[in-house]
Amino acid sequence: MTERFDFVVIGAGASGEAAASYARARGATVALVERDLFGGTCAFWGCMPSKTLLHAAQIRALGGDYSWEKASARRDYMIVREGRDYPDDSGHIKGYKAVGTVPIRGTAKLAGPGRVVVRSDDGAREIEARDLIIAVGSVPKMPKLEGLAEAGFWTNREGTSLRELPKSIVILGAGPSGTELAQVYGRFGVRTVLVSPRQVNPTDHPRSSALLAKALRASGVDVRENARAERIRPRAGRGGEHVVELADGSTVEGAIIELNVGRTAAPALAGLGLDAVGVRYDGGDFLKVDDTLHAADHVYGIGDCIGHELSTHLGHYEGETAVKIALGDNIRADLSATPRAVYTDPETAGVGLLLDQAKERGIDAHELTADLGTSAKGYVSESEGHVSIVIDRANRVLVGAFIGGPAASEAIHEAVLAIKQRTPISVLADTIHAFPTVSRVMGGLFAKADLKLR
Repeated sequence: MTERFDFVVIGAGASGEAAASYARARGATVALVERDLFGGTCAFWGCMPSKTLLHAAQIRALGGDYSWEKASARRDYMIVREGRDYPDDSGHIKGYKAVGTVPIRGTAKLAGPGRVVVRSDDGAREIEARDLIIAVGSVPKMPKLEGLAEAGFWTNREGTSLRELPKSIVILGAGPSGTELAQVYGRFGVRTVLVSPRQVNPTDHPRSSALLAKALRASGVDVRENARAERIRPRAGRGGEHVVELADGSTVEGAIIELNVGRTAAPALAGLGLDAVGVRYDGGDFLKVDDTLHAADHVYGIGDCIGHELSTHLGHYEGETAVKIALGDNIRADLSATPRAVYTDPETAGVGLLLDQAKERGIDAHELTADLGTSAKGYVSESEGHVSIVIDRANRVLVGAFIGGPAASEAIHEAVLAIKQRTPISVLADTIHAFPTVSRVMGGLFAKADLKLR
């Protein structure tokens, strides 16, 4: 018997959960399909375990008594893996049922407009819905690197769930995940090398990237910027470690190779049967959607699988936005003010356009920067970093903001709202900011910008 719902959401990670929860809050009926863990990467292999380990590593770096055994146990508690080999997602399932969402475990296949077949060990289950939401997430990309398969490798899954520390590790890729885990390993005494083809966290502000590189080196990490791995010689190094040959002729060694070189949704998308619902999929890393998140009529794509910004908070936004649009709200997805953050010690955060990006778009832009280390916040907290803002002179509004320093991930949100609302610089300059905070430093830049625009 075919079951009928208002929505079928395929994928129960952060974006799928958000879509299902919001749809139920609006009174819609929802089936939520997941083939692995309800809760997805963020809850079990990403955000929650990595931030837990970063917290432990920071306490340890400050002289606190936080052993790896304690850190590992606390992480297992966070991902519901105490005394188990694999996390327990029953709490998530219980939560769905409590609000009327129908969780279905199995592998989904699109069978036609509004039709989905879910297969599991118990057989096949046919479900239908007016609207389908695809939220199948992403998996790590595997670079074509000679010797990698023979050497073996970790991804973020092994990196956030390890119970025994390796003696050494080489991390390929210095985006947020690679950068955060490098600091964890380094602070717990693992000989760690971080290899980045460009700067550390290459999409960040150069000042923020420089701050991250300095902080990682202070944490014991050997940071190799503007370096690219070309070949791996498995077990050819001292003590049987793998040797990684870099493009500049140098080599690094590690008992473990960890990959953080990007993500792709291609494996899940390729097997979903998208053509059955009118979706044109070209076999690329991500599903293409328009600014209403439509991939086809009554078919929406959200979260990692559409490749906008691979973050939980954006996935939440896209999930709720897709449901709003499907239910008739006259809105479009606005990604102009999506915050980005790296949760190392110190943190970095950014929103909007870098100066060069703004100029490439034809904006009459200029940048103002404040040294956080010489501010009151820097003096009282013995911290360093920067706050930088990018101003559209013609329209007298903020188009970008970047912070490196304590509480950056919190302080950035004034700029997020200002960019989304196109708040005039004069209003930002006239806003009172608490002293001594990072936000106060940003407020000082708003005041300077306002003077320059007069």
